[in-house]
Amino acid sequence: MPDIQEPSIEDGTFTNQLALRKLNRWQWWLLVALSIFFLIVGQSAAVLLGRFYYDQGGNSKWMATLVQTAAFPVLLIPLVLIPSREPSSFSASPPSIKILVLVYFSLGVLIAGDNMLYSVGLLYLSASTYSLICATQLAFNAVFSYFINSQKFTALILNSVVLLSLSAALIGVNDDSEGPSGVSKGKYIIGFLCTLAASALYSLLLSLMQLCFEKVLKRETYSIVLELQIYTALVATCVSVVGLFASGEWKSLHGEMEGFGAGRVSYVMVLAWTAVAWQICSVGVVGLIFVVSSLFSNVISTVSLAVTPIAAVIVFHDKMNGVKVIAMLLALWGFASYIYQNYLDDSKARKTRNGVGESYNNS
Repeated sequence: MPDIQEPSIEDGTFTNQLALRKLNRWQWWLLVALSIFFLIVGQSAAVLLGRFYYDQGGNSKWMATLVQTAAFPVLLIPLVLIPSREPSSFSASPPSIKILVLVYFSLGVLIAGDNMLYSVGLLYLSASTYSLICATQLAFNAVFSYFINSQKFTALILNSVVLLSLSAALIGVNDDSEGPSGVSKGKYIIGFLCTLAASALYSLLLSLMQLCFEKVLKRETYSIVLELQIYTALVATCVSVVGLFASGEWKSLHGEMEGFGAGRVSYVMVLAWTAVAWQICSVGVVGLIFVVSSLFSNVISTVSLAVTPIAAVIVFHDKMNGVKVIAMLLALWGFASYIYQNYLDDSKARKTRNGVGESYNNS
């Protein structure tokens, strides 16, 4: 996502910055730390549980898609407990209901399609390989942000794109790569392409959401970000339920539960906790978007994708051959380039905000 924008009274961003300044430094860092914890733990746990579901006999791609958004009511808790208040003098005129419905529906359908691609990718790939490929979302994000959000394409960003692309290419051409439980080479390629496509679509979604905040919602408060997450997740959940029944996969769910390797109770618990884990991740994403920036939220999401392969080696004993290790190092190098550029942009934006804040106080 693009770096923190210059504060604007019209779009409500300046209001957010004034509210955040009222926090003590330790309170700000506590919010950032909690959000990072929720994002990394939630995303890593969700990926590992999703791989466990497939390993133990689960085979429904639509069910794996459904659980990624089905627990969206969890987001109502922070929405109620942490209301976002805006002074009336900074409030922009809200968009019409028709526009909001169109935006939420369109984004929700795209999210459902993206989740399906991720589900197919995880079905045919090991958790470590899957996570390394997903790290390319940062490279796709830089490209889409350049064309959609007018983000500058600096030397550091270009370096990041090249390194992350090389990381994905190494995984793709690795002759020793194989999916879980002897998945054929053909299905491995399908999983690779679906995961790559999902990463690209996810990055496109982030850029479209940022564009939505700028052009449609015209403000980015905590409650507005949460509402966008909730309504798009509702649409995605409905699409997933329709897909589950239209595909006929619902007929096999009872047999799938009966034959689940870890038992019937574990089957239900795995699906339930996978759904909860994804929403815990969403809480972290929303928190970082509001407290820091959309770009920083996406960067931390990529960090968790670097943590997951290590966890997968410990939990599932995934193979970490030399190619995977090099791919991970390239991904981390690309991530470091991206976050350093973010640091430079944030320092510049912070100076601008301080100047605007002083002008506002003087007025």
